Amino acid sequence: MITVVTGTSTGVGKTVATAALAATATGSVVVVKPVQTGAAQGDSDAREVARLTGVDAQEWTVLDDPLAPDTAARRQGVAIPTVADYAERLSSMPPDVIVEGAGGLLVRMDAEGGTLLDLAEALGAEVVVVVAAGLGTLNHTELTVDALRARGVDVRGLVVGAWPAEPGLAERCNLDDLTRIAPVLAVIPEGAGALRREEFVAAAPGWFSAADAPRRSASS
Repeated sequence: MITVVTGTSTGVGKTVATAALAATATGSVVVVKPVQTGAAQGDSDAREVARLTGVDAQEWTVLDDPLAPDTAARRQGVAIPTVADYAERLSSMPPDVIVEGAGGLLVRMDAEGGTLLDLAEALGAEVVVVVAAGLGTLNHTELTVDALRARGVDVRGLVVGAWPAEPGLAERCNLDDLTRIAPVLAVIPEGAGALRREEFVAAAPGWFSAADAPRRSASS
């Protein structure tokens, strides 16, 4: 099974959510970052996933600038594979693969305008959408999920990428309202990415099994 992870925006906790999915996978899993940007600043989502989980995490196309892949490649003067190329390579991999996108769902991944949405559709993959907890998340989530469903792509559910230690009214209400868009699979606490591997792997199942705990607390 191929699972594609996207986010409603940058900075919503997509890499930590990808690591949590890998840590709770049944059996062996491979994590793939088809395009990594920001390498000149030391960014490596695959390396971070491997640090948190110990799973095999790969990055295939590495670009210097922290920009959309197509823009970063043009600035660097390099050709990058097309979405069709990535789809063909991913299709030949072992059964369980988690693919982490770059940026949001409709960011250009190649010079032909191919996006993560195109890749998910070509693979027949299910998609997990990582969302923010605060104001604005409902609109961003609706737009992302609607785009997926309009193309017939299966939305497995949502992951709240960084749940604050002291959630305010907006966060508590949003957690209820997000369930009207798609199932909330997990609520990951803010700062989870700073945990040691053993701590992260031990804690990750609880973020999924107790995804509705903040809602219960809010209503009590």
